[in-house]
Amino acid sequence: MSEKAVMEEKRVFMTGNEVVAWGALAARADIMYGYPITPQNEIMHYWTRLAPKYGKTFLQTEDELSAGFATAGGVLAGRKAFTATAGSGSVLMQEPLAMAEMMRLPTVTVVQQRGGPSTATVIYSQQEVTLTTIGGNGEGMRVVYSTDGHQELYDYTIKAFNTAWKYRFPTFVLGDGYQAKMREPLTIYDPETRGISLLEPEPYVGKEGEPGRDRPPAQYRNTYNLEEELYEKVMSDISDFEKIAAEIAEYETLETEGADLVIIAHGIVFRAVREAVGNLRAQGLRVGAFRPVTLRPLPVAQIKDLVAGVKKILLVESSYGQMARLLKEEACGAACEMATLFKPGVGITSGEVEDKAKEILQANNELAQD
Repeated sequence: MSEKAVMEEKRVFMTGNEVVAWGALAARADIMYGYPITPQNEIMHYWTRLAPKYGKTFLQTEDELSAGFATAGGVLAGRKAFTATAGSGSVLMQEPLAMAEMMRLPTVTVVQQRGGPSTATVIYSQQEVTLTTIGGNGEGMRVVYSTDGHQELYDYTIKAFNTAWKYRFPTFVLGDGYQAKMREPLTIYDPETRGISLLEPEPYVGKEGEPGRDRPPAQYRNTYNLEEELYEKVMSDISDFEKIAAEIAEYETLETEGADLVIIAHGIVFRAVREAVGNLRAQGLRVGAFRPVTLRPLPVAQIKDLVAGVKKILLVESSYGQMARLLKEEACGAACEMATLFKPGVGITSGEVEDKAKEILQANNELAQD
């Protein structure tokens, strides 16, 4: 069979978990390490069905800790390695992912969010934002793409490998249980036919030659004896991350120019917001929307411009303000009023967004009349 899993563009109808497996194949990932947890299980299942046909491999580990460390080991050996998890599994993976952050390993992790805290539900939430963007015991030097559906699951799974290997920071695709399980149409493609050059991995260890003579010596540490050593290393990584943040950050805007109210959401919730804005605009209401595609790093300049130019903002998410906390940090000092629609672990409909937006606009009109 061909080395390439996807030879030409075609329309398909898949679950989100199946899409991730095909996206990883299109990115020429070498190996997946994983442990079962709903709602990401089928990523493993589809990968194990497809991988042998294309010379790829899979290892089921004894738990998520092992899956995370094995992924780091695969990267050190020069493989495009990735893993996937959710919920309590994300919690367990924070130790190996923090190690990957310290060692600057280009790990790729797909997170299909489920309800929390703890086991909670196996269905859906946006409650793993804090864990994914800041998690571990470091400073959160990681890249997080929040997808809104199956086309983006495919696109950003491919992109995640390039981002990880280019910048050498752990990279995440943040989906959710709805995207994982539902089916919808999308276009799959060979990224190189669209001008996307796939970066080749290279080993960190086991290279040919003698260190110090044939090649520079390399030392990959995750432990330091002196406070000053640690400080120097962490500050160096922070400096690197801040230099590339604006280059990595992505966002989407919708009718924000001249809007009386801008609704901010991420991931699949933005689909409800997009529909709500269309309906509200059809009713003559000046409502816009803003979506951070990267939750880490955030599109800081665009957020600052947004909050400086609008009087009212509505923050909408299926958690109790995890996205909002990230945004408010960047918007600190802005004069605009911020309202919220938070539903932890519950899906949000366009009708609910419309109702909340109308409530805010009506209150604003009543105040103006007084």
